[in-house]
Amino acid sequence: MQSRGAIHPDSARSERFGSLGEGCVIAFPSGALVGEHAIHVGAGTLVAPWATLSAGYPGSEHLTPPRALVIGERCVIGLRSGISAHESVEIGDDVWFGQDVFVTDANHGMDDPDTPIGRQVGDAQPVKIGNGSWLGHGAVVLPGVTIGRQAVVAAGAVVHRDVPDYGVAAGVPAKVIKTWHEGS
Repeated sequence: MQSRGAIHPDSARSERFGSLGEGCVIAFPSGALVGEHAIHVGAGTLVAPWATLSAGYPGSEHLTPPRALVIGERCVIGLRSGISAHESVEIGDDVWFGQDVFVTDANHGMDDPDTPIGRQVGDAQPVKIGNGSWLGHGAVVLPGVTIGRQAVVAAGAVVHRDVPDYGVAAGVPAKVIKTWHEGS
C-alpha cells in the first residue's frame, strides 16, 4: 500500500504537480495536498508520511502564483510536517526537517471582531530557507522569515526573525545563540 500510494514522477498523480524531480517521493499516506499545480519538488527529495503541502488559498487556486511552494533537491520533509505557501515559500537544496515542523508565509488576521479568526487571512510574506539548513523537531517558521544557508533551527523553536548563514537559533521566540563558520 505504501509504495502504490506514494507520489513520484512516474505516478499518475504526479501530473497534478507543477513539477516533481527525478527520484523524489511524497510518501503514502500523505497529509493534505492543496494547490498541487503550484508545488515544485526537486530531485531526490523525500516528503515523509502525513506531511501536508499547501499552495494558495482554498477556493482561489486560480490566483495562486505558479511557483508558490518550491522545495529543492535532496531535501527531507519530516513526518507530519506542514508547509503552507499562500504565495511564496522557497526551500533550498539539502534542507532537512525533523518531525512536526511547520512553515507558513501567512497567518490569520484579526481585523474584524465579528468574523471568525480562522476566516481572516493575513497578508503573505515570503519565506526562504537556505541550502543545507536543518530544522529540528517541532520547529515553527513564521511569515517573512529568511533562514540562511547551513543554519540550524533547534527543536521546538518559533522563528519570527531572520537567521543568518551558519546561524543557530533556539527558543520561543527563537534567538540566534551561535554563528559558526565553515572550517571552524
